[in-house]
Amino acid sequence: MAPKAVPQPSVERLVPFTDRPVVVGLVPDQDPLVLRTAASLAHAMGDTRIHVAFVDVTRYVIEELQDGTVRHAPVSPDAVDGDWTGLHDRLELRCADTLGDLQVPWDFHYLAGRPDRALTHLARTVDACVIVVGARRRGVGAQLREMVEGSVGMHLAHHQHRPVLTVPVSVVDWKDLDAPWTM
Repeated sequence: MAPKAVPQPSVERLVPFTDRPVVVGLVPDQDPLVLRTAASLAHAMGDTRIHVAFVDVTRYVIEELQDGTVRHAPVSPDAVDGDWTGLHDRLELRCADTLGDLQVPWDFHYLAGRPDRALTHLARTVDACVIVVGARRRGVGAQLREMVEGSVGMHLAHHQHRPVLTVPVSVVDWKDLDAPWTM
């Protein structure tokens, strides 16, 4: 049996930017610049809706639903199933604080599993025109993790056809930049 061909990005698969929502990935303690950038982009495209998504990697997907949400359960058998609700409420409140004064409609989604797959599923479900993510955090641990696992933005760019906007949240002067293998 021949392997199934993976649909490739093409002009025919281009999702128009006008009147299409924006999906933005959120992580705890993320710089508000990422949400504000997504809101600015949505405003420039005609006040389209923003779908803010946090992906909990400590939970796995049981079922993907038609509205982009998922039923999920903890990966650890010792976890209490309701532990995630406090984080959900804190992140949704953070979105309200960051986006509340911008007059851009938004929804919050608490997803589970791999961030690249979860954001791709949500973008496909809501027919988003772009996915916005923040650049990696600074620090040796983040550099090492990205070197081994790759970045969410890079995985998104390689495994789905929508454009990915990566928002820089901190920059390093070129002369101060060490290669990951010199840590």
